[in-house]
Formats: sequence, C-alpha cells, structure tokens
Amino acid sequence: MPLTLYVDSARWRAHQQHILEQFPGLVPVCKGNGYGFGHERLAAEAARLGASPLAVGTVYEAARARDFVSGDLLVLTPYQLTEEPVPLPTRVIRTVASVDAVGRLVGARVVIEVMSSMRRHGVTEEELPKLASLLSDVTLEGFAIHLPLDRTDGSSAVDEVITWMDRLRAARLPLHTMYVSHLRADEFEQLQRQFPQTRFRARIGTRLWLGDHDATHYRGTVLDVTRVAKGDRFGYRQQKVSGDGHLVVVAGGTSQGVGLEAPKAMHGLAPRAKGVARAGLATVNRNLSPFVWEGKQRWFAEPPHMQVSILYLPAESSAPVQGDEMVAHLRHTTTQPDRVVER
Repeated sequence: MPLTLYVDSARWRAHQQHILEQFPGLVPVCKGNGYGFGHERLAAEAARLGASPLAVGTVYEAARARDFVSGDLLVLTPYQLTEEPVPLPTRVIRTVASVDAVGRLVGARVVIEVMSSMRRHGVTEEELPKLASLLSDVTLEGFAIHLPLDRTDGSSAVDEVITWMDRLRAARLPLHTMYVSHLRADEFEQLQRQFPQTRFRARIGTRLWLGDHDATHYRGTVLDVTRVAKGDRFGYRQQKVSGDGHLVVVAGGTSQGVGLEAPKAMHGLAPRAKGVARAGLATVNRNLSPFVWEGKQRWFAEPPHMQVSILYLPAESSAPVQGDEMVAHLRHTTTQPDRVVER
C-alpha cells in the first residue's frame, strides 16, 4: 500500500499553459527529485509544452536525463575547475560563473552567469573585460542572472537586471539572450519591451510545476490500526501510550521524505513563536505529523520509520480502517512518493 501523489491532470496542465503564456520562451527546470513528480515525468511534460532546453541541477542529472530527453539540456550548477569529468553529449549547455571556467570549456556551449544580489556565484563587473577575448573559443548561448525571492530592502528586480544589461553592453558583450529567474510576469514583460533586441528566457521550476496548490495532493494508505490503552508500551523504543486511543500505521516514512523538513526563513513574531513552541514540544517527543484525519494534523506516536509512520489518535477520534487514505501535507521538493496517479 503506497504513499500516493494524486494529480488533477487537466488543472495541472492548464496552469502550466498559463505560465507559458506569461513567460514566452520559458526554460522549464527539473532538478533534485523532480519536484515530487520525477525527472522523466517532467521531461515529458516539458516536451509536451514544446519548451527547450530542459534545465537540470547537476551534471549527474544531465547524464541520467540524456537517456530520456532528446533535446538540449542546461546544467544550472556552474562548471567547477576541479569537477570530475562526466561524459555528456554536445546538446548539454554548461553554466559558467567565472572567467577561468570559460577558458577551460573550449568548444562548449555555455551560459555565463553574472553575480547578482544573491551573492552566490557569478562573473563580477570587474571581470567583464576579460571575457571578450575568450568568447571566440566557446558557443555563447547567453548570459544569466539569478535573482533573490525576497527583496527586503525595497530594491527592484527590474533595476538589477537593467544594471547588468548596461554593464554587459558597456563591455561590448553580445546580448542576444538573457536567462532570468524569479521575476513576476509584469517585470518580465517590462524588460522584454525595454530591450527588444534581447530575448529574455525565464528559468522556472516551482511556479511551473507547483504553482496551483489545488492541482496536486498526497495521501498515505492506512496499513494497520491497533487499539491501545493508557500506559501500553509500543514501538521500537517501547514508550508508553499517553492515553486510550489507537495507533495507526500509515504508508510514508523517511525514505519517502516524511518527517524531513527544510529550514524555513521566519518573518514576524507569530511565526517565530510557533517555531519556538514546536521546538519545545519536540524535546518531549511530541512531533506533529503531516498526516490529516478528521480535519486535524495528527501527532507522530514515535519518529517515522523508513517506509511507514505510526500515528496516535485519541479515543475521542474515530479510527480509520485498513485501506483508508490520509491526506498528507508534504513538501514536494523533499518527497518521493511511491506512485503518481492522474485524475
């Protein structure tokens, strides 16, 4: 019995089409776990949209994807001077973020990333004069800028892109294509109007595949239900049950990403207070599971196992039966469902 990702296919694809209309020429991103859908599934969806190249995270993802992607692949992680060689076809485009990297990739197709306010990686303004003499040795697919999601200083994403466009133009570098990330549709349109001779291409992953939250949901199948009384011992660590009720074994454990949570940036007092409360409960082995029953998220009885979780339901709750499914609020980018079912 599985942990299942259910997809309302018509709604999901209608959302993809809407994003494509907002961002003509978009580059679909498929990296990590394929946003919960898997790489092969998203590669097929990208082909259906007629979108190319398909952007992947690493050279290892590109090496695997070459077997089921016939078109171009764009590797988002920049080329590292010390990386081990991975055999890749010529249809793979490498991102580079340093002048030295451009010099090493003679004959390759490259996208040159510039240093944005992310401060993560990229060619700096001071390095631009060195690029011109190296471009004849590579096939330049364009420049790229990766922008932050939040701009807490009130700055403008459009202004940041314009600043870099001006810098590249002043350095007499070709500006036929600019790859961008994390722009709103109106910002993207504004840039395309302002620079009509440059083709802007939005690299989009989360917004494309997960932007309509109601198009997808996870459910875990109930595998077993056991009645327990207060004080009964259970589980690997033989803890005592806190009260009368039921232990529910549900499909979905750590191997599927259940119980794994990425750190979150918290803004404001209320989210911080909730975070402190959750941390306090965790110290006494009280951890809220992602599984929902009768409209409430239920508590883990103990930490999730590899492929199942054990939940505690108090006596006042009705018990599920074997084969029922529980809705699970799971993060797509950390979840590996057993199956994907279209509806």
